[in-house]
This record gives sequence, structure tokens and C-alpha cells, in this order.
Amino acid sequence: MDLQLAGKRALVTGSNSGIGRAIALTLAAEGVEVVVHGRRRPESEAVVSAIREAGGKAALACGDLVSDEQARDVAEVALAAFGGIDILVANAGAFPPTPVLDSEANDWLKLYDQNVGSAIRLVRLLAPAMIDRGWGRIITLGSIAATRPFANFGAYAATKAACVSLAVTFAKEFGGTGVTSNCISPGDVLTPAAEQHWQSVAQKNAWEGDWQAIESKIATEISPTLVGRLGRPHEVADLVAFVSSPKAAYINGANLRIDGGFLASTA
Repeated sequence: MDLQLAGKRALVTGSNSGIGRAIALTLAAEGVEVVVHGRRRPESEAVVSAIREAGGKAALACGDLVSDEQARDVAEVALAAFGGIDILVANAGAFPPTPVLDSEANDWLKLYDQNVGSAIRLVRLLAPAMIDRGWGRIITLGSIAATRPFANFGAYAATKAACVSLAVTFAKEFGGTGVTSNCISPGDVLTPAAEQHWQSVAQKNAWEGDWQAIESKIATEISPTLVGRLGRPHEVADLVAFVSSPKAAYINGANLRIDGGFLASTA
């Protein structure tokens, strides 16, 4: 299927690793001119190089997004790279534990600024030009934690619930302009960081077997899915690419779960 994305321009925040990296690579493979973003320059440059080596077009915008000035700097670099941004994938964020009785209110507020404020700042900077052109895509990355929070990560779950709400708010405020806004909410995805975490859990709890056995245990006992495994970054990236495309013009204000059936329901 031709997603009709060739020549579109995207900024993917937090695309130096994990799901963000997969999104950047996938969009580039579809002909999108991708601005890779991250705080760690060496990792970000490696993603840019990977895209270029595969024949794609990529540029780099490094920096934090937790202040208006920093976000403006990133946006200006991104806009200058290819002459504009048609697609914003707000993926940047953090995932620290915040046990309610062992964390401060400021810890929660700081995470809100990282996971939610960063998206708001960039939408304010990039959406006006999308509206003027009559076409644009805004995609926030949520999580199944927004629907089913888990202990000790309440701040993260709250920020992801906010990301879902933001997607709907943007969709309603920009309705009829040609700019759509949606949230993609992954379940457990096997990023390098996630695999390292689960390997550590397996060792700590003396789980037996190879990685295939460990993954099966996770996907049947701890984070049960209907497909018996964890997700892969490229699967999330493929969904993001479709929702970014002209073919997804009738999808707007949605929270699209990609969780292997973990939250299987009719709602």
C-alpha cells in the first residue's frame, strides 16, 4: 500500500531510541523527510545516519522541551531543516517510578512538563502553519497505563491520560482545518530498554529458560496479551505511519490502542 507520504515532513520527538527511533525509520522509509530529535546527540546522530544510509532524508534537532525557549529552539531547527513540518509525533517522555508516599508533588509536576508540556509547546509552535496549509497530522504517544494505571507509576499514568485528552482536545479545536489529532497507546513493547528491564526481573526472580520462555511468561502471567507475546517497536511505528498518512483522514480524535489485546474490550 502506498501511504502517499512521500515528500511530507515530520518531527518525531524522542526518536533517538526505542519506539521513537522505529517511528523515525519507518516514516523515512515511506519517503517522509524526518527531523530526528533527542537530548543525547550521539544516539540521535546515529538514527540520522541510519536513515540516510537507507536512502532517506533526515535532519537533527537536539535539545530539551521543558521550557518555551527550549521548545522554540527545537521547532526553529526542525522548521528550517526541510522548510516546514507537516507531521508532529510527540513521543518524547520519561518513565520514572513515583510511589505516592515516596515522591514529592514536584516530581509529578516535573514529569507532567516532560510528557505533556513538551507536546503542548510544540503544537502551539507548529500547528498554525499546518492549519494555514490545510493539512497536518498531530500524533501523541499515550499508553495503556492511561486506562489501567499500575502501582508506583502514578505520575506516568496520569501524564499519559493527559496525552489522550490532549489528542481529543486538539482534534476538536482544529476540526475542519485538514489537521487531525490522534493518540497511539502501546502496551508492553520490547524496546532494548524494556528487554534489559525484563532480563533483570527474570534474573532477580530466578526464572528459567531462554528469552522466548521469559517473554512467554511475561505475556501470559504478568502482562497478559491475547497474542502471547510483547509488541515490537516496528508494529507501533507502522500504525503511526498509517495514521500520519492521507489515507487516515477520517481518523480524528481517537485513542488507538496497540496492546496485543491486553485491554480487550468493547469500549
